[in-house]
Amino acid sequence: MHVHVHNTYAHTSKHLWIHILYLTLTGFSHNSGIEKEIGALQLEEKKLVAEIKKTAKTGNEAATKILARQLIRLRQQIANLQGSRAQMRGIATHTQAVHAQSSIAVGMKGASKAMSAMNKQMAPAKQAKVIREFQKQSAQMDMTTEMMSDAIDDALDDDEAEDETEGLTNQVLDEIGVDVASQLSSAPKGRVAGKTTEDVSSSSMNDLENRLAALRNP
Repeated sequence: MHVHVHNTYAHTSKHLWIHILYLTLTGFSHNSGIEKEIGALQLEEKKLVAEIKKTAKTGNEAATKILARQLIRLRQQIANLQGSRAQMRGIATHTQAVHAQSSIAVGMKGASKAMSAMNKQMAPAKQAKVIREFQKQSAQMDMTTEMMSDAIDDALDDDEAEDETEGLTNQVLDEIGVDVASQLSSAPKGRVAGKTTEDVSSSSMNDLENRLAALRNP
């Protein structure tokens, strides 16, 4: 009987640690990728803010507001990735908790009692419930971020929502310290101030738009 219990414990432990190792390693890999992408987008954000301020000084209001709308979309992408990062941390926290509880059980009560404790922790019904709850919360977060993204895109793209678009744009400009009216009055007159929207579309702007499009359609 003792041998049977030991073998059962060893079998249970093996699958438990494989499960924890898999979740931890895959979670770390995904989270590391998300961290890099967030960092890259935040760098793009700083560059875009600088470009907005530079463009505002030329007195080109139309181009300044186009860039501000790009900044709104960029920040939404960063927020979405930060939500995904929070989900991955939730997985890591759960696996670490199972690991800690099992380790304590091994040290305090011996192999046979630890086996019983782990069986309760890793019981199929309980694990299924935890996974379902996590999937439910993840789905709700995904739905929320998707709705926020859609709402912002609709506000920025819909001609009928011009007031809302203007409000979002002005809010961002105020936040980064750009006063369009003031910049217009102090901007140099002539050809520089009269540039069209197309003149402002630099290669860096195109790169940013392509990056945002790729994020929206992975």
